[in-house]
Amino acid sequence: MPMKAISSHTDYQYRVEVCHTPGQFPLYKQDAGIVVVIDILRATSAMVAAFHHGVKDIIPVATVEEARKYIGMPGHVAAAERNGEVVEGFPVGNSPLAFKAMDLKGKTIVISTTNGTQAINIGKDAKQLVIGAFLNLTALTDWLLRQNDNILLLCSGWRDKFSLEDSVFAGAVMDRLLDSGKFGVEEDSSIASKYLYMAARDNFMSILKAAPRRKRLQQLQLLDDVKYCLTPDQATVIPVLRGDRLVPLET
Repeated sequence: MPMKAISSHTDYQYRVEVCHTPGQFPLYKQDAGIVVVIDILRATSAMVAAFHHGVKDIIPVATVEEARKYIGMPGHVAAAERNGEVVEGFPVGNSPLAFKAMDLKGKTIVISTTNGTQAINIGKDAKQLVIGAFLNLTALTDWLLRQNDNILLLCSGWRDKFSLEDSVFAGAVMDRLLDSGKFGVEEDSSIASKYLYMAARDNFMSILKAAPRRKRLQQLQLLDDVKYCLTPDQATVIPVLRGDRLVPLET
């Protein structure tokens, strides 16, 4: 059965586009208004989970050295991940389930990750930068639908390469925004994400089965994290960048 058209609307007020890797961001940033940073496995999922469980704010930093300064500091949780593993000397990496199990109320997380915090750093000069994950999919898209600006869905990817799960999530957001008629699409990259979502929407875990790095995820015993990250609408919080830190968006 043929897939339905990307959008039946030809007149729209604003654009929603997908940038598949941070390295391509300079090609899109001129027309971007709101930037949504996406790193489904696992940084942005962990950030949404942390806010959902009471963290006060999150400081994303580019390097492990920056995060290391906060180890043992009262009121702070230092977190660092590289290549899917917790960096030696840190109590936690970028696991949403680990954050879920911690007492985070009123605390500040300082975090550096392989991909997600790098994408935040690249997009930090946008008019507005928010964090997206399957965990806050409906809350995020409902909020985006109320905004009067172009939207760029910035996928963190994996070491500046294409990532299936990030691009499928971007397609899920696009699906809802395009149906409104308020937003339109002009880039091939955005159309590709839409079709990826349409192929995976009945079973998001199929993304993992299709991904070549699934064996590494199994070796690192991350499948529980992955299942959590691919389960939509477990939170309503939308993290937004204010200065150098993420805080919950007042909606």
